[in-house]
Amino acid sequence: MKKLFVCTLLLFAVGVTAQAQSRLEHLTVNSKILGVEKKYSIYLPDGYDNGTERYPVLYLLHGAWGNHKSWNRNGGGEQPRITDEQIAKGEAVKMIVVMPDATGLGKRRGGKNMGYFNVQDWPYEDFFFQEFIPYIDQTFRTIASKEGRAIAGLSMGGGGSVVYAQRHPEMFNACYSTSGLLDHRYRVSIQNPEEIEWLWSVATTSPVEYLRHATAEQIEKLRTVRWMLDCGDDDALIQTNLDFFMEMHREKVPVEFRVRDGVHDWKFWREALPLILGFSFPVETK
Repeated sequence: MKKLFVCTLLLFAVGVTAQAQSRLEHLTVNSKILGVEKKYSIYLPDGYDNGTERYPVLYLLHGAWGNHKSWNRNGGGEQPRITDEQIAKGEAVKMIVVMPDATGLGKRRGGKNMGYFNVQDWPYEDFFFQEFIPYIDQTFRTIASKEGRAIAGLSMGGGGSVVYAQRHPEMFNACYSTSGLLDHRYRVSIQNPEEIEWLWSVATTSPVEYLRHATAEQIEKLRTVRWMLDCGDDDALIQTNLDFFMEMHREKVPVEFRVRDGVHDWKFWREALPLILGFSFPVETK
């Protein structure tokens, strides 16, 4: 009898996931600022196509040498499956997930133009805030407000999400960085250090340095964002995360920090995704 009950529960869980009518699209947006068509992926939750409801939006950034499909491919982030499961279990709210592309022109999508910041002849950050977010809000049924947006990312995307939330705190209610590259001083610990050096040399400042030179007004605005750091105990980037956490603590900006068993790989980031979804837009408890 016990086995039958367990099997019934398993079949029910599988059925709930199978019935989810979410969909994943790989699309492009024309950027006048960049002068190109930029790719992106977007996850639309179950019910989106048959209703008028508006949904909060999670902007989910990929890492160096990745692309807009990294978070959703099998063996990668597996975002659609995990998001469907978390929503079905009541551990995440229905949301839109947008995965932009920040690839470079070099080998394995690295090198020139890789990353989320403005560089000479490639003002990506301007594109992101002046064109991309407004385009998403105009094209899809989003909650187009600070309360309706969150940003997260892994590695380079973790650094990008923190920088974006630091510079534009009025845009996001939450920021989650997993295995984030938060300080250029530790670039030598990563493969292809010359590409990471290029990446951070074009940023106005790293997240750690930003905190060390922030004004009282800037610090106060950072307190309007909910912050989460997540890093593996055997990740080479854990020191940069510790430094950032300590600087936030020094400035009395509330931040959560989780050190989990793991390294800098997709197993760790797949396990981070349910945490990202739940943190970005917490489920209301009765």
